[in-house]
Amino acid sequence: MSVLLEVQGLVKRFGGLLATDDVSLDLRVGEIHALIGPNGAGKTTLINQLVGELCPDKGRILLDGYDITRIRPHQRVQRGLGRTFQVTNLLNEFSVAENIAIAVQARTGGNHRLFDRMRARSDIWRRADELMAPSALRHRAGVAVEELSQGERKQLELLVALAGEPRLLLLDEPMAGLGHVESREMVEQLREVARTVPLLLVEHDMDAVWALANRVSVMVYGRVIATGSCDEIRNDPRVREAYLGEEDELC
Repeated sequence: MSVLLEVQGLVKRFGGLLATDDVSLDLRVGEIHALIGPNGAGKTTLINQLVGELCPDKGRILLDGYDITRIRPHQRVQRGLGRTFQVTNLLNEFSVAENIAIAVQARTGGNHRLFDRMRARSDIWRRADELMAPSALRHRAGVAVEELSQGERKQLELLVALAGEPRLLLLDEPMAGLGHVESREMVEQLREVARTVPLLLVEHDMDAVWALANRVSVMVYGRVIATGSCDEIRNDPRVREAYLGEEDELC
């Protein structure tokens, strides 16, 4: 599989704290690559460098061979880099369909008076309907975000990210706050998304990781200590040592 996203030796310091320490990994076309590690390992700091919210002190980020290390976040989005957030980032006063339509509008450009001229921009609403169609949210199109469950919000944020037509998605703990049924639904949704969009998945829910990931990288104290298949990571003594007291979670 060809490499779509390549991270080369990223270093980020906050005073005396080395948050990412020579981190290298890649995301290949057609895969889900999970990034796991204890709290404070540097996972979210890494994601924030990938999307341009933080500038690395050293190293490079390549998107399909193009160096995006120093370009602005919106330019990375234009080049196909999408993301979701640990805490959902949605327009609470608008409906499910309206949130998706606004994201489609941002991607396609044109008239910004979206709700004044819905007929004139029927293409936007048609695309929003297409994105909702395979989702459980298709029956909740007119419901305001503030009335949704946490699981529904997570599903909607994923659809909003997909409205931007990303070439790859960075997902920061999509299972956070979800119950068992909602987690199972999210796993199925992510599996479907990965058919067309490769995913870099930061996640603490190990059942979801084992169910989804083609490869897993483990971060501890800002460093990637291991990368491999799920079986390789489960049986890696370095990983078990890094998860002292959490051996059962890796089984």
